[in-house]
Amino acid sequence: MNTRSKEMTKTTTRIWDPAEHLQSDEDMAAYLEAALEEGDASLFAAALGDIARAKGMSQLARETGLGRESLYKALSPSGNPEFATILRVVSALGLQLHATPVAKSAG
Repeated sequence: MNTRSKEMTKTTTRIWDPAEHLQSDEDMAAYLEAALEEGDASLFAAALGDIARAKGMSQLARETGLGRESLYKALSPSGNPEFATILRVVSALGLQLHATPVAKSAG
């Protein structure tokens, strides 16, 4: 029986970073809208943080008057930003939040 050694190649992986894929304002708005629809405050804050990193956290800190480190902390999955902070960040990113009525189920 012929036994040949097979060379195994290692696959290098890295953590997927959504900020690397948010390239247009439309991408960012759709991403934030999807997070908002989930109804999870930490997911929304993290999505807002991803968008902020895609746009540039230092520039965002200057535009909002908030500290860069404070923004990183507030806009993380474990962050708990004040609503005023969310509004300042959303505005500085050139985005808007919209409210629409929930569709009523038949019956």
